[in-house]
Amino acid sequence: MHILTSNNSIGINTMFRIGIITLIIICATSLQASDNSSHPTANNPEIPQKIKFAGEIVDFDRIDMYERLDRELTSMVYGHSNSLLTIKRANRYAPTIIPILKANGIPSDIFYLAAVESYFNPRAYSPAKAAGIWQFIATTGKQYGLEVNEEVDERYCPEKSTIAACKYLKKAYRKYGNWATVMASYNAGMTRIDKELEQQLQNSSSDLYLNEETSRYVFRIYAMKLIIENPKSYGFMISDHQLYQPIDCQIVEVKGAVPSWSEWAKKHGISYAQLREANPWIRKNILTNKLNKTYKVRIPKKEELYRSKREFKTYNKDWTK
Repeated sequence: MHILTSNNSIGINTMFRIGIITLIIICATSLQASDNSSHPTANNPEIPQKIKFAGEIVDFDRIDMYERLDRELTSMVYGHSNSLLTIKRANRYAPTIIPILKANGIPSDIFYLAAVESYFNPRAYSPAKAAGIWQFIATTGKQYGLEVNEEVDERYCPEKSTIAACKYLKKAYRKYGNWATVMASYNAGMTRIDKELEQQLQNSSSDLYLNEETSRYVFRIYAMKLIIENPKSYGFMISDHQLYQPIDCQIVEVKGAVPSWSEWAKKHGISYAQLREANPWIRKNILTNKLNKTYKVRIPKKEELYRSKREFKTYNKDWTK
C-alpha cells in the first residue's frame, strides 16, 4: 500500500479539476455543433439589377420583376437535385444543341429554355404528353417536321427536336420581336399569348397578367441561366469528372426494315439498352419502315462507355470548381 504525500494529493486534485473542465468544454462544443447542424444557414441568393438575355437587357428594378426572379432563383438554388442534374447534363448536350441554335439564327441563351423544359432529360415525358428535351406534344412536333408514331418518335432525338424548336422560335420571334414573349408563347402557345396581348393592350409578356405556370416560366429560364453560367456563385460545387460526358458514336444508316433492334444491336457489338440510350427516338423493338426512309443510328464507341477509358471534357470551365 502507498501512502500519498500532500504534494501528490495537490497534483492529483489539480489534474482532476483540469479533466472536469476539459470534459465540460468538449460537451459544450458538441452541443453547439449539434445545434448548428440542426439549423443550417439558408442564404438568399443575390438578385441582379439587370441581366443580358439573348441580346436583350432585362431589368429587375420593377418590384414584380424582382420578386418573380427571386422566387425562381431561390427555388432552384435550394432544389439541389434537379439543379445539379441539369448542370451536369448541360455538359453532355451543349455541344449538340448550341451549334444548332446558332446555325439557325437563334441566340444561344435559348439553351436555358430547354433546361427548364426537361432538365436536359431526352426521355422526359410530361402529364400533358409532351416529350423529349424540347417537350413537344405530338401534333406540334409533326407541324414542325418531326416523325411521331409508335415505332419512331423524333421528339426524343436531341438533334432533330432542336431543329424543330428553332423553326417554332424563329416564327414566334418574327411575330413578337422580343425573346421574353417568344418564350412565354413556347409555354402557353401563340394563340393564347396573342389573345392576352390584344386584350391587355401590351407588347410584351413581361407586362401581362397570365396564369401561374406561364407567369413563372420565363423567370425560371432567367434563373436557370444565372445558375448554369456560374454554379459556384449559388453553392453548386462540381468537379470536371462529375459532369456528364458527350458519347462519341459511329453513325450507321438504316434504309430498310429492322425485324429486331435487339438482334441488330448485338450484330453491331452493343446491347439493346445501349442502342436505345443512344437513339431515344427508337420506340419499339422493330422498324417496319414502309416508306423506305433512311435513319441514322448512333452506335456508341466502346471506349466512350467506360469512365476509366474515356477522355473527360468540360464545355464551360465556369461550370466546375
